[in-house]
Amino acid sequence: MELRNIAIIAHVDHGKTTLVDTLMQQSGAFRENQKVAERVMDSGDLERERGITILAKCTSVEWKGVRINIVDTPGHADFGGEVERILSMVDGVLLLVDAAEGPMPQTKFVTAKALKLGLKPVVVINKVDRPDGRPYEVQDEVFDLFTALEANDKQLDFPTIFASAKNGWAAMEPDGAQENMHDIFDHILSHVPEPEIDMTSPFSMLATTLESDPFLGRILTGRIQSGSIKANDHIHALDRNGKEVDQGRATKLLAFRDVRREPINEASSGDLIAIAGLTKATVADTICAQEVIEPLKADPVDPPTLAMTFSINSSPMAGQEGSKVTSRMIRDRLMSEAEGNVAIKVNASGNTDAFEVAGRGELQLGVLIEQMRREGFELSISRPRVIFQEDPETGKTLEPYEDVQIDVDEEFSGIVVEAISVRKGKMTEMHPSGGGKVRLSFLAPARGLIGYHGEFLTETRGTGVMSRTYNSYGSHAGTITGRRNGVLVSNAPGKTVAYALSNLEGRGFMFISSGVPVYEGMIIGEHSKSGDLEVNPMKGKQLTNVRASGTDDAVRLTTPRSMNLEEAIAYIDDDELVEVTPENVRLRKTHLDPHERKRVERGREKRG
Repeated sequence: MELRNIAIIAHVDHGKTTLVDTLMQQSGAFRENQKVAERVMDSGDLERERGITILAKCTSVEWKGVRINIVDTPGHADFGGEVERILSMVDGVLLLVDAAEGPMPQTKFVTAKALKLGLKPVVVINKVDRPDGRPYEVQDEVFDLFTALEANDKQLDFPTIFASAKNGWAAMEPDGAQENMHDIFDHILSHVPEPEIDMTSPFSMLATTLESDPFLGRILTGRIQSGSIKANDHIHALDRNGKEVDQGRATKLLAFRDVRREPINEASSGDLIAIAGLTKATVADTICAQEVIEPLKADPVDPPTLAMTFSINSSPMAGQEGSKVTSRMIRDRLMSEAEGNVAIKVNASGNTDAFEVAGRGELQLGVLIEQMRREGFELSISRPRVIFQEDPETGKTLEPYEDVQIDVDEEFSGIVVEAISVRKGKMTEMHPSGGGKVRLSFLAPARGLIGYHGEFLTETRGTGVMSRTYNSYGSHAGTITGRRNGVLVSNAPGKTVAYALSNLEGRGFMFISSGVPVYEGMIIGEHSKSGDLEVNPMKGKQLTNVRASGTDDAVRLTTPRSMNLEEAIAYIDDDELVEVTPENVRLRKTHLDPHERKRVERGREKRG
């Protein structure tokens, strides 16, 4: 059977996974009476809850006697490590762009890598039925983007298809026949080349994704570059330098059929398959026949730019809610994550109970923490910090910079420009994007953007959209002011009392309500001034036998400000931690004892 291997590239929420659903339905992948979940490719709980694709996944459909292997890729820059690897598996890309928003930073980030590999794009402008859609303008923006990314003549001669994936139609014009997705299938067959077949060389395959199965063990997915393989063939794995890291038998060969993986007896050059049987091989290793000694070229992956410290939960409430609390359990879980995710690096820190975890961004590390807490882990998480580098020529400190693209109502543009300027960001572009909105582009140090997203949503009243992607390492931007306000810290353990919290509301706003267990050193709210303030949230009303009109009315508290995991991680300062358990996310001081905090502060002042 003829083959086509294609990846779908899109920004977050541009309709990529919905498009895959529709293509599978119209190709006959599902029976007419088969019940299929919406966004079938987003199989993880977190993916469904957040509406984002986190892990790259493969599927295949048949069209006119041709098998089309489709790779659904993540749309968020934090998961770009997934996207970079899978591009080596395909021969073309389906670039999906929103008819209103146009090309976004993540689109640029992944498309640049696809064009550099020589992949030919098919452009699909989705959501053309949006009232604010501007399909032809977006088509011009895509062409301008390709030109800026130095696409060759063949890549610039791309077909454009206008579609509404949600309504199940695609056409060559925005007002074309709204019947089916056949135009997309036909253009994949005519525009995407067949994979190069090399049956004369021995079997070799570059591992691009890794997962663990309780029955099969390590499962490595990739595209066969040359030769063929049968079940139970002897194979070995070579790292990037050609050193043998593993050997064994291909105990199971799996092919992607619809949303299933089916066992097969043989696969050959050009096929996308998953192999089980090796115990040490990992992503970017070459899986090959025993006689092969030269590894396949593995494309480098952009380095991690952000790091956090994961440590054991050392609060007085440790061990009450989670089942996995020891440093050994945390270490094993982090190491297994780093094996399959090349964008994450784990290193031991100076503390034996703590580990430094580096990744692409706050969302990527936040997803890892959320997965761990659902598995029963208890953790303490430090404030995110950027990873600095040293210029080998000048010896000067370098830090990561990010491209920031913001779509915001015109009335809020001044606030946004000022806020990013304070964070050492420089505006690179500003132009109206229609509908009373402005598109702002900045180059800003990643260090200054930590914790800014929540403030950005507040300043734009929830109407702004911000996208960030790694640009490069540049010169150190100097001092960047952090959080301006201090926090309210509990000075004793116990359960909070409504009377005490009502008296504290004049000092700031609360993070917790009444009747909540707290401990000494736990952060219960934000102070209205710059310094921290120790308070007693358990103080009850003095009882007397004197009654007066109006003094004994029920206490009415302001609704506390609740934070999710990412917001809490972005909020904390350098001397604070986030305590994460399966049931709660709490903020606390690193040193719970107030005398210890003062000693550390005095020591910092002396060193400063």
